[in-house]
Amino acid sequence: MIDDTLDRPAAPVSNPGPLLIGSPAPRFSTRTTMGDRSLDDYRGRWLVFFSHPADFTPVCTSEFIAFSKLYPEFRALDCDLLALSVDSLFSHIAWVRSIKERFGVAVPFPITEDPSMAIAAAYGMIHPDAHDASTVRATFVIDPDGIIRAMVWYPMSIGRSVAEIFRLVQALQTSDKEAASTPEGWHPGDDLIEPAPLTIEGAEEPSPSADAPDWYYRVRKS
Repeated sequence: MIDDTLDRPAAPVSNPGPLLIGSPAPRFSTRTTMGDRSLDDYRGRWLVFFSHPADFTPVCTSEFIAFSKLYPEFRALDCDLLALSVDSLFSHIAWVRSIKERFGVAVPFPITEDPSMAIAAAYGMIHPDAHDASTVRATFVIDPDGIIRAMVWYPMSIGRSVAEIFRLVQALQTSDKEAASTPEGWHPGDDLIEPAPLTIEGAEEPSPSADAPDWYYRVRKS
């Protein structure tokens, strides 16, 4: 008897339209290397949801090794990782086994299958003029309420910086907690930027830091 569940597509994806920062992340449910998953499973936690062009490719392998090594640090931020490509579940499993055997690294997070390309299409991971079904290197940071807080895109030939994605999650969480912005290259412990005053009276108020160069650039300790 043929088991037609082996190639079953992902459940329908809710897609309200073009995705922007601040948009609700399209909901989905499908199979992964660690069992069935849905976007709703990650409510209440941060999520880095990222696509890779294909299994068994060198740049993707380097990224997965980096994500795996930094996984405990992501988890310490209450942030999960979830990967996706349009390859089959069996291809994902074989690739994960190969990474462990050849590089000594166990991939500790699930990889989503998407043979129907429904999820990739909902998230814009496949260019409409692409010559094949490969996804670009898209990364979405989704907050505990299911809202897209950041999107980062890389071409197929360029590996993304996992350390920068980790820093991005740290910055988003700190900005939310402190009601402040983070300057270029910010890392935990660095100064934060206060919201700029919106009135003359506010601009004339003294800065909480003596290091502020002017009224529109006020910093404070994090």
